[in-house]
Amino acid sequence: MTSSSCATSPRLTGCTAVVTGSTSGIGAAIARTLGEEGAAVVVSGRDAARGRAVVEQISGTGGTAVFVPADLGGSYEDLRAFAADATAALGGRVDVLVNNAGIYPATLTEQLPDADLDAMLAVNVRAPHVLVGALAPPMAERGSGVIVNVGSWMAQVGNPFAAMYSATKAADEQLTRSWAAEYGPRGVRVNTVAPGATLTPGNESSQGVLDAMTAGTPAGVVVEPEDIAKAVLYLASDDARMVHGITLYVDGGISATRPS
Repeated sequence: MTSSSCATSPRLTGCTAVVTGSTSGIGAAIARTLGEEGAAVVVSGRDAARGRAVVEQISGTGGTAVFVPADLGGSYEDLRAFAADATAALGGRVDVLVNNAGIYPATLTEQLPDADLDAMLAVNVRAPHVLVGALAPPMAERGSGVIVNVGSWMAQVGNPFAAMYSATKAADEQLTRSWAAEYGPRGVRVNTVAPGATLTPGNESSQGVLDAMTAGTPAGVVVEPEDIAKAVLYLASDDARMVHGITLYVDGGISATRPS
């Protein structure tokens, strides 16, 4: 935040937060971490059972959370309705928006189905744009707010696979810079956290591949969802009050050192 209107100790006491794609993996870790630090959190996604499980985890540690369903690949009207529903669920105010939801078809260019390309553009680029368009103006009117986009180390380097996914995450980084310029003067901080090769429940079958990818990095191990969550917490808190428009790479050094 640019002011301490809702941040005391714990760092997000009194704040409200919306985390997209937070029913599992990195998003769930972010929701739990923000909840542990005092924020009232909207957990969102398409799977209500998994969403309720994350809500229960947050509640079990003394936090406050509610599940609001969202299909970020839906229509523009669906996205704006989700923004309105999430705002209402938080009592009419969103202090922190974390654009975490993303899809990752890892294919060669000629093998990417048209439907997957459309879905990736919708979820990874269109949804953050529409949600920021809906939720950033009220933040700016109040003079405080935080937006954190979740990118990827793959936006920084050239890879012989998943070209369009990398391009969508590069787009998110550029949106971050532009939104920082657009909304920062009105009190809304916008930044990106870019995970490296991260082990989640959804990719446990590929742990061997992830281990091989990260073996030669400075960290030497895969990233964990909690590593990303702690970075998001930092950017959401007043500790980062002078941080605008950056991409914070939490990737074990893979994007900087490019191990072979």
